[in-house]
Amino acid sequence: MERKQFKTEVSQLLHLIIHSLYSNKEIFLRELISNSSDALDKLKYQLLTSGTDVEGGLKIELSYTEGDKKTLVISDNGIGMSHDELNDDLGTIARSGTKKFLENLTDEQKKNSNLIGQFGVGFYSVFMVAGKVEVLTRKYGEDQAWKWTSDGVEKYTIEEAERAEQGTTITVFLNDEGNEFANRWDLERLIKKYSNHVAYPIFLSYDENKYNDKYEVTGKEHKREQINSASALWTRSKTELTEKDYNDFYKSMSNDTDDPLFYIHTKAEGANEYTTLFFVPAKAPFDMYHADYKPGVKLYVRRVFITDDEKELLPTYLRFVRGIIDSEDLPLNVSREILQQNRIMSNIKSASVKKLLSEFQRISEANPDLYQKFIEQYNRPLKEGLYSDYANKDALMELVRFKSTSVDGYTSLAQYKERMGADQKNIYFLTGSDERVLRNSPLLGKYKEKNIEVLLMDDDIDD
Repeated sequence: MERKQFKTEVSQLLHLIIHSLYSNKEIFLRELISNSSDALDKLKYQLLTSGTDVEGGLKIELSYTEGDKKTLVISDNGIGMSHDELNDDLGTIARSGTKKFLENLTDEQKKNSNLIGQFGVGFYSVFMVAGKVEVLTRKYGEDQAWKWTSDGVEKYTIEEAERAEQGTTITVFLNDEGNEFANRWDLERLIKKYSNHVAYPIFLSYDENKYNDKYEVTGKEHKREQINSASALWTRSKTELTEKDYNDFYKSMSNDTDDPLFYIHTKAEGANEYTTLFFVPAKAPFDMYHADYKPGVKLYVRRVFITDDEKELLPTYLRFVRGIIDSEDLPLNVSREILQQNRIMSNIKSASVKKLLSEFQRISEANPDLYQKFIEQYNRPLKEGLYSDYANKDALMELVRFKSTSVDGYTSLAQYKERMGADQKNIYFLTGSDERVLRNSPLLGKYKEKNIEVLLMDDDIDD
């Protein structure tokens, strides 16, 4: 058995990682599953060159034990690690085998790779919930397995071990902070929240009580279920998807019972590669005007969920939009929790806004009835954009609508200008809080006599 010190100032760094970089302890499971997904990706590319398959398919397995000493086990049949890789990747903080592997891939292979472990600290988040961790691993193509053990303080050990096949099994000996995760329902919830769209099936094994007719426990029944969907609808071609596919996905992600008003599915390639799938709800979200509104856009990196609580993914005036942004190359900070204020995210946000506004404009021209429904729900937020988004002010000006003395419903400024008399040089408007009061205002009398149209602005934001 080898006993070794962690490399770098590990005591302080581990403490920083465990207690500072990660504010939410449940994300340790996301990190471990992501590592397993990376290992499966690596083996998949190895197998493509040899034309062989893994018996039973590539997969991730989870199980747990209850009782006084609770454990959680995450296992995969991926590429595994050699002795040196185990020592280098888990013995050196902030070194990532995935990052090194990506450096050796061609540009075309990188495009097809789902590896997300760009930083080498995600694994250590497990020590938020663990008193001890064992990593049993066997490298693909090698006979010898190895076991790495550490309490996450200063030292770790590596010793020879046995494992029937290639892959890695991580046994987490849960501490008081982590005991809650030896629970079927919490594990299911976290898998679906963070890893539902990981490309490989994630199975959870558990024991369930068996009951007799008197509802007395008569024993245990072992069960194994796939928890995740192992697919991401937005990665599929639009030509493969039906409107029902989109509507069903929207309802599942938003908990809305109605179909969306419309959706916008875009795949961007080039300097920044990402996919967006945006939905506009048929009815405005109930909390749209609350200061603590819940953002409707989820951020993924290569199909792994990062956050749904980031209000900067889209500007505030588009807070009614629901959907996903999935980036292929978005750099995150080492905790993957707080978005860096970086050029790539800024570019994605800017392009997404322009795409949404251009699609709104297209619908206004191609399907006025649909746009009328849209305006009835979201005219006011668009007006907010006139005050806050100077870069897109002209596009927003074409989208907003106003009530008028000359038409029922709404009119655009462009339509108003088309109806202006030859001698009219100004746009006239009247503000107030009630449309009925405005329409009956004596101030309109002289304008009616001269057949001059007046816009009626009854939104408080119009003032």
